[in-house]
Amino acid sequence: MIQFRSVLQDEITDFLALRKETKSKSTYDHDCHTFRFLDNYLCSINCDDKNLTEEQMTGWSSTLGGKSSSIANVVRVIKTFLVYLKGYGVNAYIPPVPKVSDDYIPYIFSDGELKLIFSIADTLQKTKPRKNNLIHVEFPMILRLMCGCGLRIGETLSLRVKDVDFDIGVLTLRHTKGDKQRLSPMHPSLTKIMRQYCMAMGMIGCPEAYLFPTSDPTEPVTAHNTQHKFDFILEQGNIFLLGRKKHQRGPCLHCLRHVFVFQSFAKAEQEGRRIDDIVPYLSIYLGHDSLKETEKYMKFSSEMFPDAMELFDGYTAQVFPEVNFSE
Repeated sequence: MIQFRSVLQDEITDFLALRKETKSKSTYDHDCHTFRFLDNYLCSINCDDKNLTEEQMTGWSSTLGGKSSSIANVVRVIKTFLVYLKGYGVNAYIPPVPKVSDDYIPYIFSDGELKLIFSIADTLQKTKPRKNNLIHVEFPMILRLMCGCGLRIGETLSLRVKDVDFDIGVLTLRHTKGDKQRLSPMHPSLTKIMRQYCMAMGMIGCPEAYLFPTSDPTEPVTAHNTQHKFDFILEQGNIFLLGRKKHQRGPCLHCLRHVFVFQSFAKAEQEGRRIDDIVPYLSIYLGHDSLKETEKYMKFSSEMFPDAMELFDGYTAQVFPEVNFSE
């Protein structure tokens, strides 16, 4: 249980308890991280009054860094909390949600980089037992699901055996962004690998078992530890983004989702299908609420994929005009 220390420690604890019951695990974990920063900030300024002033909240928001969309998401969570406080007679200043600009630049792994990543992952050595001594077995399967189905890391790690239909090769994603559910078909070759993996892990016949457990079978591998292992692979493969700009993500696990989208577009183009015909279907497959959310997955590096960029740029210019917007 997280221990908060600020003047709002009880209110934060109660609010997070409510969020835990109504939000997905990934959303709850993100909220805990957000409130740690707020709690630490209130302690750092020796705040002893629950009625937070405009100066105090403006000071807190000025400490936030990262993409404009990430900052806006953090402010939204805290705004919800401050509205919650008003219901208990606490009149804290509610800061406005900052404008979100289109500043996202994804990183797309090349075919050579992907081949190297999987080669290193498939030859990982068993490490000294800590919380999970099976990560060297689980990690290659995690990568294949994320790359082969375009899954988010949280969606991947929350999967249980009951969520895999081996007969038709479909995953049921029960804990996705926005607390929605969706189905994700797998390629027959990926379904075969998944069956072999579950058999090797002794999971067949155990519907409630996590596909990627830690040493405690009731707990799945965390996103933090998975990213840490991926960072190790990137380091071993000497894969990095030279001259990385402020809002460029750089190589990371989520980039595998971008690779899936790019390869989907490339395959459609090669087969003579219209890009604007497949975008709505792909948007639904990815679990997006709107085509606008799919836009950032269509911004690929013109230096790495020059042949495909003219087609993609022409389409996105028609469907997604360049605008700044506030949410």
